[in-house]
Amino acid sequence: MKKLAMTLSVAAASLFSVGGALMVPTAAQAQPGVYVEVPPPPPRHERIPPPRRGYVWAPGHYEWRGGNHVWVRGMWVRARPGYAYRPPEWRERDGRWEYRRGYWDRDRDGVPNRYDRRPDNPNRY
Repeated sequence: MKKLAMTLSVAAASLFSVGGALMVPTAAQAQPGVYVEVPPPPPRHERIPPPRRGYVWAPGHYEWRGGNHVWVRGMWVRARPGYAYRPPEWRERDGRWEYRRGYWDRDRDGVPNRYDRRPDNPNRY
């Protein structure tokens, strides 16, 4: 009986540890902002491949990884009907550089919908 209980507890612990490793981040989880003192290099010139139906082009950009700016090549991402894709960008703020990830904007006003008090206001252009 003790062996069975021990085996079941080890199996349960293994299952929980594997489940924790397989967790996928969701949109509700907060994404930390990236603030650095070093400005990003000028964007690289990329050759954009021919258009693909049902996709939008996400241009290449620099990301901050391991203490350096690293170039991430552009790619086609599946379009979301009714949304506009806003590419990642770097903005200078108070002498520091802030990185903003790309996102989908429902009303095309440039304000991410989670921060927009009136996300579907048609007169907001």
